[in-house]
Amino acid sequence: MNIYSRPRRLRKAYWTATVVLGSYLWLSFLKRFFGQRWYEKRLLALHIRNAERVRDAILELKGLFIKLGQLLSILTNFLPEAFQKPLEALQDQIPARPFSEVRARILRELGKPPDEIFGHIEETPIAAASIGQAHRARLRDGTEVVVKVQHAQIEAIADVDLEIIRRLVRLHSWFFDVKGMDYLYSQVKKMIEEELDFGREAASMQAIGKNLDAANRIVVPVVHPEFSTTRVLTTTWHEGVKISNLAQLDEWRIDRRDLATRLLRAYCQMLFRDGFYHADPHPGNILVKPDGTLVLLDFGAVAALSPALREGIPMLIEAAVRNDTPGMVEAFRRMGFLAEGRDADKMAEKMIAALRNFLQNEVEFEGLNLKEIKVNPLNNSLLGLVREVGLSSIAGAVQLPKDYVLLNRMLTLLLGLCNALDPTLNPLDVVRPYAQQFMLGERGSLASFVSKLLKNTVSTALSLPEDLQNTLRKTQRGELEIGTPDIREGARLLYHVGQQFVFAMLLIAAAGFGFLFKKEGLTDYARGAFGLAAVFLWMFLRSLLAGGRALK
Repeated sequence: MNIYSRPRRLRKAYWTATVVLGSYLWLSFLKRFFGQRWYEKRLLALHIRNAERVRDAILELKGLFIKLGQLLSILTNFLPEAFQKPLEALQDQIPARPFSEVRARILRELGKPPDEIFGHIEETPIAAASIGQAHRARLRDGTEVVVKVQHAQIEAIADVDLEIIRRLVRLHSWFFDVKGMDYLYSQVKKMIEEELDFGREAASMQAIGKNLDAANRIVVPVVHPEFSTTRVLTTTWHEGVKISNLAQLDEWRIDRRDLATRLLRAYCQMLFRDGFYHADPHPGNILVKPDGTLVLLDFGAVAALSPALREGIPMLIEAAVRNDTPGMVEAFRRMGFLAEGRDADKMAEKMIAALRNFLQNEVEFEGLNLKEIKVNPLNNSLLGLVREVGLSSIAGAVQLPKDYVLLNRMLTLLLGLCNALDPTLNPLDVVRPYAQQFMLGERGSLASFVSKLLKNTVSTALSLPEDLQNTLRKTQRGELEIGTPDIREGARLLYHVGQQFVFAMLLIAAAGFGFLFKKEGLTDYARGAFGLAAVFLWMFLRSLLAGGRALK
């Protein structure tokens, strides 16, 4: 039976999707009769069973469905953990294709059979992936290399699989009334098409290898262009073990903390300084040599930090510090996270409000380490928003650009690796200097950035009572219809309360920056910040007295 035939792939994919979808619908139907507790007891087992069904179907279909399963296995924010575990096997346990297919592909691409091109090539692959597999070989001059060869008929299979995935996505979005799925499919399609071009991968390897700082002792294999095409890629062989082989690392007496630190620094350099990074750091793609040198492999998934993200991230942080919701919405839109239309803006404002309440009131920080953050996973503002407006409404307003999907994938895998190497390492300690430089980049020094931020904050604060002034003006014109004889006094009191809140926040911010400047040795700026804090204190007390008189 030819599993690569279009009808066979269609039947298998649709049948699996129907069984999985039907099982959840049936369980939801039975919940009406047996209750929520009965439903929750059986949901976990159903997640595991359906994940195994999906995994088995993917391993049978191979092709791009393996890539899709790999993406699903790292979507930690969207899938239940029980559903992820069975899919994690797809990261490494991918069946290899017969060497006869490899020989035919090399003959077609390089014009000669592998026996005439290489002094030796091993028929058993050292690694197999969704779109190709790698074989160890030796050139005629004795150079040890790795030959990465795309699977036979992968282009035709990709066309069929992408069409199947597109239909399943549309069916899912129609059945559950979820908007924005077409956009998500377009981003996944773009990622897959880029991975099919080995010429692009070779150029990415050369660019990133040239950019990496030698001080971090991390290397990229050299590309051999004369033995490479868009479907075959030949690179220099490096001896080493997977970075997840902790026993071997300990036997070699390699400092795991140093290893994790150097890996983080290399990725910080790629992300924050170069803007072009290796986006697939799972254990199979990172080797460690006996001397501790790191080797990056498989550059099929690379990404550039787009200008929209580079501009939008600092813009978002500044708006968040100023508590400027419209500014945050504009930043999200600039980065490509929001769909068009006023409805998307309204939904974004709701999500920002829920996120702000979540961070301020529901997240417990016991220290500066990411592992010391505590959250109630069953009852928080974010889940409350999902229950209130529905997942479909959120999906209709929020879209995930390809750049973010790859960035999220990279961060998830990278932090997991570092935690496995050294659970006591705080990644923020390594990332902070690079992030600070990225934030300040074109803004100059920390002092100038803070100065600008304070100026924008003051401007926002002075304009913040505008809504309250509009309320007063409407009241005076008789346009505000509220059934109370003291509406003017009430609005005036509300105005003073708003002022007091703003000036109190500015006082705290100015004093905080003053202490920061003092700690950094910037005495003049510290004096200026403390002086500004004194001004805000005076304005706060003045507003407090005025509010007291209004209350009387």
